[in-house]
Amino acid sequence: MSRIHLNYKIIFHFFGLLLLFNGGFMLIATLISLIYKDGVTLELLLAGMATLLIGSFAMVRTRNHRKEMNKREGYIVVAFGWIVMSLTGTLPYLVTGAIPTFTEAFFETMSGYTTTGASILNDIEILPKGVLFWRSTTHWIGGMGIIVLAIAILPLLGVGGMQLFAAEAPGPGGDKLHPRITDTAKRLWLIYFGYTAAETLLLQLAGMSFFDAINHALSTLSTGGFSTKNASIAHWNDNPAIQYIIMFFMFLAGTNFVLSYYLFKGKVSKIVRDDEFKLYFQFIAAFTLVAALLIYFRADVSQSSIAHPMVLGAGESAFRHGLFQVLAIVTTTGFVTADYTMWTPFLTVFFFGLMFLGGSAGSTAGGVKVVRHLILIKNGFLEFKRALHPNAILPVRYNKKSISGDIVFNILGFFILYMLSFIIGGLGFSMFQMDFESAIGLSASSLGNVGPALGDFGPVNNYAGLPPLGKWWASFLMLLGRLELFTILILLTPFFWRNR
Repeated sequence: MSRIHLNYKIIFHFFGLLLLFNGGFMLIATLISLIYKDGVTLELLLAGMATLLIGSFAMVRTRNHRKEMNKREGYIVVAFGWIVMSLTGTLPYLVTGAIPTFTEAFFETMSGYTTTGASILNDIEILPKGVLFWRSTTHWIGGMGIIVLAIAILPLLGVGGMQLFAAEAPGPGGDKLHPRITDTAKRLWLIYFGYTAAETLLLQLAGMSFFDAINHALSTLSTGGFSTKNASIAHWNDNPAIQYIIMFFMFLAGTNFVLSYYLFKGKVSKIVRDDEFKLYFQFIAAFTLVAALLIYFRADVSQSSIAHPMVLGAGESAFRHGLFQVLAIVTTTGFVTADYTMWTPFLTVFFFGLMFLGGSAGSTAGGVKVVRHLILIKNGFLEFKRALHPNAILPVRYNKKSISGDIVFNILGFFILYMLSFIIGGLGFSMFQMDFESAIGLSASSLGNVGPALGDFGPVNNYAGLPPLGKWWASFLMLLGRLELFTILILLTPFFWRNR
């Protein structure tokens, strides 16, 4: 069996293109720094120009590439593209001194691009505004997917983007808005940008400063969770309007963006009939009811809030905190309004379980995804029928269509791999002398791209206490979860690198 011959030129050409995007967004952060006169404009400009220079060099050196890309090259571009972006994304932190060590800067950057939202920063509010904006921007770029962004201009390279979309598109729901994949990417990004602009405006009208509003909009729509405040969204516990606006957009970010396209086209019936959306809505409603009732009758929210006290009464506060935390964890955004581990032991375990749910396929959320749970549940119930009627043909149906056995087996395989990855992740963290609660919390949170974990790394703590090797392990799990396991794990198999 001979080794495969890869089209390395197009791989590095694409890396160069990604770096041009990265450098361009760094220059926007430079502009923010200049506007707010935060003292690091020159450093951010240097980081942006260096990234643009590396990207331009890579593109020029590989301009005579062969205009074709197979699946192997697509997987390599997606997996290593995220790593290349994360490596260069550390520059704004390093050159400004906001994060002095490479390990911590890489962790923060990977957490940003994978929209995990875990942070090693002890005092966020002292950071220069240009650096804070760059930090939120890494969420926004990673949210819809670095690769999907670049697909929109792949025709300039004369390359079709289907292989990349297959590797990058989150979840098994491969709905396309338009026959051409580049047009699909453009429409998704237009919706993404529109939602971000709308949330920025609404948050500003509700009382946030423009800077806080745009940063939180970037974090919300990407389901990331980076905040400009040490207390996260608890900083605005005396302003419920702000929290309800963020909740609304967290809900939208956790839904399939294809459904948003249908909404704007007036095809509401497609949304109402979508099995995944119905279950996603029902999950959130049911889980919020459980959380709100327990908070109201059993927990003292005022003792667990990070910043401000309740303002509209116990009932509203219980509902708001319950809905907020359910949405934040289900959509893997990771914002917090209170220390939910202080409410009741049941709710601590409850929210830990929600880390394995995830948002909808085709959303910016991480996790297992609702559609996979739906198909597993349906297949599980059919197994009872098959036991009674072994000769009956009983296919799993999704949106009134039969699903092939291959898709069901793929989802079963994914779920098994996900749980194995979670167990191995927890074992890895336990090697750093962590207690059981902290180890499994870190593993579930990193793999699900949630952000806050349990134990020593709960919602009011950060990841600064994680040892250097632990930060690298967490970074790997974040990437593994963000690219839905297969894209990374397939690169670790010997047959991927052979012809047969």
